[in-house]
Amino acid sequence: MNVLLVYAHPEPKSLNGSLKDFTVKRLENAGHTVQVSDLYAMNWKTTLDANDSTHRVSEERFHPSLDSKHAFEHGLQSDDIAREQDKLRWADAVILQFPLWWFSMPAILKGWVERVYAYGFGYGVGEHSEARWGDRYGEGMLAGKRAMLVVTTGGWESHYSARGINGPIDDVLFPIQHGVLYYPGFDVLPPFVVYRTGRIDQARYAEISDALGKRLDALATTTPIPYRPQNAGAYEIPALTLRPEFAPDQSGFVAHIE
Repeated sequence: MNVLLVYAHPEPKSLNGSLKDFTVKRLENAGHTVQVSDLYAMNWKTTLDANDSTHRVSEERFHPSLDSKHAFEHGLQSDDIAREQDKLRWADAVILQFPLWWFSMPAILKGWVERVYAYGFGYGVGEHSEARWGDRYGEGMLAGKRAMLVVTTGGWESHYSARGINGPIDDVLFPIQHGVLYYPGFDVLPPFVVYRTGRIDQARYAEISDALGKRLDALATTTPIPYRPQNAGAYEIPALTLRPEFAPDQSGFVAHIE
């Protein structure tokens, strides 16, 4: 497999840095080809703005989506965006690795998503009609590829349990897994989460590495999270609400999982 690891942590000597190196070595030893987008090392530009296009549609007003569409369709994107899109086209699987900061991904990784997922690439794809509402949520440019989160957090696992104060980890990660990954078509694997990062000694690190290694070994075979496809009949179109016969007693995030 071709595997793209998008990595977002500012300190190479951190736990995340060590796990990133471990991941690359484990995958390569298994015969996979790996590319790493180390966003901090790349000095990745976080903000989406008018400079993302080499030629603007209008110099009077910046329109993020329309300018993005024009640049993507006419080969006018900045080089850094185009390179990352090429990596995504190349990859069979993508791993996003990051520390959970304020219940989400670091700003630099969010900026990678906002800039690389251009109009026509990450969104705005496909027919919009009474029968379909675009190629998304199970379809799209990245359909057929796999994706997985590797996440570290200082909180205890119980803090992210079903009744934990931070909310269930699956709910916390839902906007990333369902929105950032499933939306453009990825098959999303269950996340690998490391808790209590401030309390990791050598023995605990060995346990984490062993568990992560097993997840990486099964990257091609792990069953994805069974999110409901948008255009397969479960949703009313164009309202995009679940039909009454699907998960009739459920609401919220869990209703969108089969």
